[in-house]
Amino acid sequence: MSDSNDSREFSGQVALVTGGSRGIGRAICLELARRGASIAFNYLKNHSAAKEAEAEIQSTGVECERIRAHVGDEEAVASLVSQVQERFGRLDIVVNNAASGVMRPSTELSPKHWDWTMDINARGPWLVAREAAKLMGEGGRVINISSPGSRMVLQSYFAVGVSKAALEAVTRYLAIELASEGIIVNGVSAGYVQTGALDAFPDELGVKDLADRPTPAGRAVTPEDVANVVAMLCGKDAEMIRGQIITVDGGETVFHR
Repeated sequence: MSDSNDSREFSGQVALVTGGSRGIGRAICLELARRGASIAFNYLKNHSAAKEAEAEIQSTGVECERIRAHVGDEEAVASLVSQVQERFGRLDIVVNNAASGVMRPSTELSPKHWDWTMDINARGPWLVAREAAKLMGEGGRVINISSPGSRMVLQSYFAVGVSKAALEAVTRYLAIELASEGIIVNGVSAGYVQTGALDAFPDELGVKDLADRPTPAGRAVTPEDVANVVAMLCGKDAEMIRGQIITVDGGETVFHR
């Protein structure tokens, strides 16, 4: 928890976090809640994790709404944002964190795998931002969560890496196209973080070991590290940061091992 949380700087604001029931998404929900924002988050399958996340967020003293929705589906996204409007009447912050994908080399992927990954990781954030922009006013924030695999080649990461590269392009385009509406768009690229999402990687790649080892900063990256940067980008001091991808990796991707 950062020292600035006591200020409740986001009091009166509403944040929508996709994929907010676990891992980095949950940490983002909690950080924004500690800073005073009411929280809506979506999830897809794990009802128990969603209920637990909702209770933990509410324990910070803010309102919270959990909504089951598939962000790769246009009608589901429209319903998701509509439910936020019905419950809270406004929307100030959107964090596109939900992600999925099939971890296989390009030669072992089918078009179905490609479509699933791209729909959730790239198309979904565009759909959410498009619908959310109708509710957001001057000073609204959209933060897209990417990964270093958007620009570095990682084993068995083909579809996800390409989808994250697309997401970063979406971030740049939205930053310009939504600027006239007073909406600020940026991205956060999270390095190796020890969450359940790493279970999708084949064991032989040793990704969990990479997430556990100290970075050049002297320790591993945590979900809270990512959440703190997301919160920073949602604050007033970040108003002139537009269309940027901020990497949170403890210096790992600039250090050749």
